[in-house]
Amino acid sequence: MSDSPQARRFRALFISDVHLGTKGCQADLLIDFLKYHDADTIYLVGDIVDGWRLKSSWYWPQKHNDVVQKLLRKGRKGTRMVYLPGNHDEFLRDYYGTHFGGIEVVETAIHEAADGKRYLVIHGDVFDVVVRHAKWLAFLGDWAYSAALTTNTYVNKVRRRLGLTYWSLSQWAKLKVKNAVNYIGKFEEAVADEAKRNGVDGVICGHIHHAVIHDQFGVSYVNCGDWVESCTAIAEYEDGHLEIICWTRNLQKAPVEQQDMVEGARAAA
Repeated sequence: MSDSPQARRFRALFISDVHLGTKGCQADLLIDFLKYHDADTIYLVGDIVDGWRLKSSWYWPQKHNDVVQKLLRKGRKGTRMVYLPGNHDEFLRDYYGTHFGGIEVVETAIHEAADGKRYLVIHGDVFDVVVRHAKWLAFLGDWAYSAALTTNTYVNKVRRRLGLTYWSLSQWAKLKVKNAVNYIGKFEEAVADEAKRNGVDGVICGHIHHAVIHDQFGVSYVNCGDWVESCTAIAEYEDGHLEIICWTRNLQKAPVEQQDMVEGARAAA
């Protein structure tokens, strides 16, 4: 590890599920990540703003505004910004085909990587049976999830005081529950099937807050993860391969140590 991170530029970055407007949003870490990572194109793969939570109670600290300004600034400097709204920021779905501050708002996108592979980019909530057919249950689950994230916030306050990096209690618990693991598998298969129907080589999505790259269903399945639990993004290098970047720095330490861990492998053929 170096004493300070070095800025890196990628061909593309994919970020999803930031959930600005919630207390669980790791805005500090995302701002730090954006400081040291840039790309020719940045895809915002849904649930960047949490409209559900903002409707019930307004929460918008300065750090959340800083995230928005950081993204807009990248757009002004020449980065192509593409926003694909999710279910939590579905209010933006009325604006497909328009631009806000240089950010394109689209329903889906086809991203062609440097190696020629084509990926369907989509948030993914349309493949979530709960969201599609039982919205009241989704809201209930959202409430319970928010409660878990509140607990997670206090856990990490203690960890920071102990000089430890960010760790997600909610992510750990989710991967230990059999029903949650089964749900993740079914979601991944449904999204991969959509990629096949579109005749592309893979799919890049978000929604379920579980960053991963694999080809278990015959195409490349790539999930961006989130900036609530795992603090991850997908990066495309100049040769076209994709990796998961996990940004879990302890921002209170000095000198700053880089906690940039590449957790993904090359996207499967």
